[in-house]
Amino acid sequence: MDPIQHFEANKENYLNELLDLLRIPSVSADSKFKGDVRQAAEFVKSKLEAAGANAELVETPGHPIVYGEKIIDPSLPTVLVYGHYDVQPADPYELWDSPPFEPVIKDERIYARGACDDKGQMYMHIKAFQSLMETDSLKCNAKFMIEGEEEVGSSHLEDFVKSNKEKLKADVILISDTSIISNDTPSITVGLRGLSYLEVEVTGPNRDLHSGVYGGAVANPINTLCQMISSLQDADGKITIPGFYDKVEELSQEQRAEMAKAPFDLDEYKKDLKIDDIKGEAGFSTIERTGIRPTLDVNGIWGGYIGEGAKTVLPSKAYAKISMRLVPHQVSDEITELFEKHFKAIAPDSVKVKVTPHHGGEPAVISTESAAYQAASKAFEESWGKTPIPTREGGSIPIVALFQQELELDPILMGFGLDSDAIHSPNESYGLFNFYKGIETICHFYRFFSELER
Repeated sequence: MDPIQHFEANKENYLNELLDLLRIPSVSADSKFKGDVRQAAEFVKSKLEAAGANAELVETPGHPIVYGEKIIDPSLPTVLVYGHYDVQPADPYELWDSPPFEPVIKDERIYARGACDDKGQMYMHIKAFQSLMETDSLKCNAKFMIEGEEEVGSSHLEDFVKSNKEKLKADVILISDTSIISNDTPSITVGLRGLSYLEVEVTGPNRDLHSGVYGGAVANPINTLCQMISSLQDADGKITIPGFYDKVEELSQEQRAEMAKAPFDLDEYKKDLKIDDIKGEAGFSTIERTGIRPTLDVNGIWGGYIGEGAKTVLPSKAYAKISMRLVPHQVSDEITELFEKHFKAIAPDSVKVKVTPHHGGEPAVISTESAAYQAASKAFEESWGKTPIPTREGGSIPIVALFQQELELDPILMGFGLDSDAIHSPNESYGLFNFYKGIETICHFYRFFSELER
């Protein structure tokens, strides 16, 4: 029996195990789920061991890292798999059609928080490894580094990587935390945007005030914050922070023409999102806006009274969380500093401003010339019967740049999600087709990579 036949014979068991993992509410951002996060780590460790790896929990000041390995022969090439077992908060719960940690299968899709990001995609690697091991088909070494803090910035992963370079030594890093164009058109992500994420606080009077007694005479922090945020972009969608675009890489017309070859239906895009029109930086297509251009977005804004009924209050404070997606050669710390300097400069004397950086990450571009990329491309061809299209994604995986810098390796971003999977949103889902096809493709990758690296 080859590994694909083994997988086909065990696919229902593999799915049921994933459903068990999805039932664990491993929300890393909320301390009340700390015990659940550890439970998920222990689950992953036990499944790695059951698949044939030596595994351990590596403690950090935060949530543990699951490390596993199977060394067939030190002289053989080594694949290092990265993934994460933590998930985004499920709030707002009332917008879910079914409870987020009680997975259901409907219309050939798994609905649960983490179904795609990243439990479903990470778990494909453990099951592919198991099928390879149980059919004696693993012809290279395999290592696994599965963390529990990706959704909160991977704050302790850098120390682990820097302290364990020999332990993590490999020939390629394989990551499935990205997407394909569609189930009919496979793709491999070769570019990711970086991230600068921060929080702003605007303070007016020293206490909440009666809006009738003081309204019109004292600055309203919410009004002021909205005006300040509005000024951060002009009518053409350009970000107005001085120096923001100084290091932005401008792609050639030839490169942009290659990007335009990827299938994209604007009408379907709008229909899926239930919007009448799109909006973004003038002079760029939708694919370019989400792949090669930087952005600034408000992720949350609050202040004053938001309870039931009315309270005529002029609030003392207003807050917002703001993220900026960055493109190659922008540096997250530099952009954060530029934002803070500019935001404080545009604040009127009637308020005080505080900027608190949360986390960031660097953009990354990955070569399509390596043996690992060629192995991934062949693996998709074997599974899909089509050559995958190299694409740039709008999201950020901050640790990709860390791996490039510290381990001196380009990752292969071999994801199987879809834009319609609603990651980070209510009703997140992952297709059974994608889960199963991912396992199959990963099995093929190991075979082709072993052959190309000999």
